[in-house]
Amino acid sequence: MTIPFIDLQTQYKKHQAEIQASINAVLEHGRYIMGPEIARLESELQIFTGVEHAIACASGTDALLLALMSAGVGKGDAIYTTPYTFFATAEVISLVGATPVFVDVDPTTYNIDPIALVKSITQTTDTGKLKPKGIIPVDLFGQPADYDSINTLAAEHDLFVIQDAAQSFGATYKGDRTCSNTPLAATSFFPAKPLGCYGDGGAVFTNDADVARTLKSIRVHGEGQDKYDNIRLGLNARMDSIQAAVLIEKMKFYETEIELRQRVANRYSELLKNHVNTPVIANDCTSVWAQYSITSENREALRIALSDEQIPTAMYYPTPIHLSTAYAHLNHKIGDFPISEKLSQTMFSLPMHPYLGEDQIDRICGIITSTVESLKHG
Repeated sequence: MTIPFIDLQTQYKKHQAEIQASINAVLEHGRYIMGPEIARLESELQIFTGVEHAIACASGTDALLLALMSAGVGKGDAIYTTPYTFFATAEVISLVGATPVFVDVDPTTYNIDPIALVKSITQTTDTGKLKPKGIIPVDLFGQPADYDSINTLAAEHDLFVIQDAAQSFGATYKGDRTCSNTPLAATSFFPAKPLGCYGDGGAVFTNDADVARTLKSIRVHGEGQDKYDNIRLGLNARMDSIQAAVLIEKMKFYETEIELRQRVANRYSELLKNHVNTPVIANDCTSVWAQYSITSENREALRIALSDEQIPTAMYYPTPIHLSTAYAHLNHKIGDFPISEKLSQTMFSLPMHPYLGEDQIDRICGIITSTVESLKHG
């Protein structure tokens, strides 16, 4: 019997009436772009995160792009980020004309390593070819990065910080929700995210009213007083009303789903702890478990064993960004970021969603543990 990697069907069936009614309301009023649901969603996001301004947009990629554009990033600027994440984080840096400067990750949390970040900023400054401008930490797999260290370092070097919370929306860092840990933050509502809509969607967060106005202007072609008063270059980055309607309903049970995800993660960790390397969550953080990812030198054997039993897995990320074809011009080579490279060879993710039953978790873990034991004994 197949176990789904992400189970959106069970979620929908459980809340079908409410979600369908919310979608139908959009169909009735017909304001499909920037309808009243957008302002309502933004208000809900502000309350949830504790941030004063939430700007809904068309995707997580657009959210990062909006944030960078509002910060005035351009040619000659260095933006520091991790090579062990989804390509979009680096891509948006290049799209605004800046250069991504990669920094290796911490071997325990898989988030950007503040010690390596210090060295990279110093090296950039000493070389003099690029101007250090900002940092985009990525909250990988649902756990926030070390923001106290990162924010302190940014202040010392006059850099901005954009929290990439695409995988961590709803997690906490020292008691504060993600998207509130830096002056600018971005998240994604792609369907596979812990809080996802039924298409693409994203949001940008700030406590600065002037920055919020700029973000709203960029979101709609740089508009000023109206759509024909274009005061800057912008994007078509509007969220459609149906996606906002879906998110409004899903936010009503999101807290419960976070708790259920934690239950799944706890059971995985308990059953797998002596057989593979399981995730480590920092004492001052909580995770929303966008993925439950483990590492093993026997990755391929374990994935095959699971696949043979119709259990899907995924590899995040088989090619670190610095070794991708698109960034060949930066002349990185194997060995430049050894931790990221090692993770790309040993990391894989197991099914993770709020509706995994204990029997399903036990079945998955049983296959892994028995495979590991058989490999040990030849």
